[in-house]
Amino acid sequence: MTKLVSFAAAVVLSMAAFSASAQGYREGIDDSPSAAAMAFDLVVVRPLGIVSSVAGLGLFIVSLPFTAPQGDIGAAANRLVVDPVYFTFVRPLGETP
Repeated sequence: MTKLVSFAAAVVLSMAAFSASAQGYREGIDDSPSAAAMAFDLVVVRPLGIVSSVAGLGLFIVSLPFTAPQGDIGAAANRLVVDPVYFTFVRPLGETP
């Protein structure tokens, strides 16, 4: 019985040591986007986001006759208009989902 208790204590202590070292490792990582990621976002992704925002607005207008009778205009507006506009104009430069 004492061997089982000592083994369980050793397992618990080693797990605690590994989790503490993993936490220290995580604090040392820089999560900020690189300059290349920011440049790619600015030159390629943002213009595509503008195109998708305009296309989403057009699709939303086309979908109005179908979504209005069901009373589900808000969900269509969020998915087709708000999400692309947020992706293009609100999120930080270089951070992609």
